[in-house]
Amino acid sequence: MTTAPPPRPPADPRLTLPRPAGPHPHLAPQPVARPAPRPSAFQRRWPGATGAARPVVLGALAVAAGVAASVVPLDRPGLGWLVATVAGAAALGTAVVRTSRQPPAAGPQVAEGQAPAAAGSPQVPERQAPAAAGTAGSPQVGVPDKSSTTAGAGAAARPGATGASGRAAQLAWTVATVALVGVGTVRAAGWLFVLCLLAAVGTATLAVAGGRTPLGLLAAGMLPPIATLRALPWAARGLPRHRPGGPSVGRILVSLGVTAVLLLLFGLLFSSADAVFAGLVADTLPDISMVGVFGWVFRLLLVGAALLGGAYLLTAPPDLELRAGPARVVRRLEWVLPLALLDALFAAFVLVQLTVLFGGSGHVLGTAGLTYAEYARGGFWQLLAVSALTLLVIAGALRWAPRHTRADRTLIRLLIGGLTVLSLVVVASALYRMLVYTDAYGVTRLRLVVATVELWLGLVFVLVGVAAVRLRGTWLPRLVLGAGVVALLGLAVVNPDRLIADRNVDRWQRIDRLDVEYLSRLSADAVPALNRLPEPMRSCAVREIAGQLEADGWRAANVGRAQARAVLGADRVGAATVPCP
Repeated sequence: MTTAPPPRPPADPRLTLPRPAGPHPHLAPQPVARPAPRPSAFQRRWPGATGAARPVVLGALAVAAGVAASVVPLDRPGLGWLVATVAGAAALGTAVVRTSRQPPAAGPQVAEGQAPAAAGSPQVPERQAPAAAGTAGSPQVGVPDKSSTTAGAGAAARPGATGASGRAAQLAWTVATVALVGVGTVRAAGWLFVLCLLAAVGTATLAVAGGRTPLGLLAAGMLPPIATLRALPWAARGLPRHRPGGPSVGRILVSLGVTAVLLLLFGLLFSSADAVFAGLVADTLPDISMVGVFGWVFRLLLVGAALLGGAYLLTAPPDLELRAGPARVVRRLEWVLPLALLDALFAAFVLVQLTVLFGGSGHVLGTAGLTYAEYARGGFWQLLAVSALTLLVIAGALRWAPRHTRADRTLIRLLIGGLTVLSLVVVASALYRMLVYTDAYGVTRLRLVVATVELWLGLVFVLVGVAAVRLRGTWLPRLVLGAGVVALLGLAVVNPDRLIADRNVDRWQRIDRLDVEYLSRLSADAVPALNRLPEPMRSCAVREIAGQLEADGWRAANVGRAQARAVLGADRVGAATVPCP
């Protein structure tokens, strides 16, 4: 018979340790660190800015946007366009200066949109993927990309390392932008100013976004709208209310309101006291009507958004070293045969052109059965297409032709170099045909622009020939665009509308044929040349132009219109009364 064990004596409460509430600490679930999401190719190329925009930069952008909205004359070229461009360039310059002076930030860099890791939390390194074979230079995941360092997270990235424009290239594109917009201050031709404005948009984009390769230059053209959207939180973080110890937005608005009231009160008093000062104020202030105010606000927002996007690109430049994948190298016979036969065809055509050049119109009349003007008109556009297609052929040959051996490199230099030289002769033949054509039928804006494009293609062929001889052309895309800008500025320098009028008046003096109706549609730049015509042709040619020469304010000040008013003088009224056939 078993006996029960004796009961245990009660434990002394003074010696009993309190049991911790909850589960056992060694059995508690531990937090599992999740690996950070792998950044996309876009995030690696353009991490963006992690800091806040500088208030000085935001203030400069706001002032430049206000100036541009107030001084730009939307109906004609004038000085206001140049003033607005200079103000915008100066405002963006503050972003460049602030970026270059910003000290490096300590601590890890955080990409835009990611929260910083909490203090003491375990850091899990991102899994690294080995680079694929044959793709040297491609960024590796998990390895810090030094080319993507943003100004908001550290020192300003070296522009040359990311594909962004270096300081010299930025300055060159900026000067080109100012020069293109400045054409509106000197020339009165609206069509020319529109071309210069479109080119100025491209050069301004390259100044803030950069790009050196063809793909990088194309990507740079698409970045400004995206940069404006990404800049909104960056600018919001830089507002004074986000800075401790700084003035609030309300106080700044009150200060601006008091300033506006004081300026308005004393401005009205001074204007009523002096008529000259009143006229100056009237010319300075923009339109204060309801439509004018809405237009001013729209222009302010549009220009402000563009400047904000440009400042963001300058502060956090993207990596635009974009290159096409490795091309499949063809065998020597596969590219030498078509290129050699193409060279032979070009050489035969060049020999014919030399025969025509030295034979003159008699050879053309006896061989082709055409007049010299018809011969020139029938071939110019075809030769222009040949010039453009030849550039595509050369680009393909430079991409797919092998360069492993010395013989390959020699063949590239000979065949592509010879093709560029023969193409220069084709360009010269096209320009000669245009010269003959304009002598027979007169000069027009379209013919002058097309001749300028042909001259630009000739300069491009020279650059391509140099790149083919050196077998290196990393500088070629930017120089090709720069040559286009130079060609457009050269067209503005020769004063195209006046050149057209001069050439047509000279032709009238030789053959007594003149299209007065076409000349009357030219701009005020043509008035000094049209003033050479006798009456009533002179009055008929300048009548429509004289009706558009009302007085310009300082915003629309233009040298071409001022010269036209000085040439016509009081005859502007008399020209409207002369009957025209």
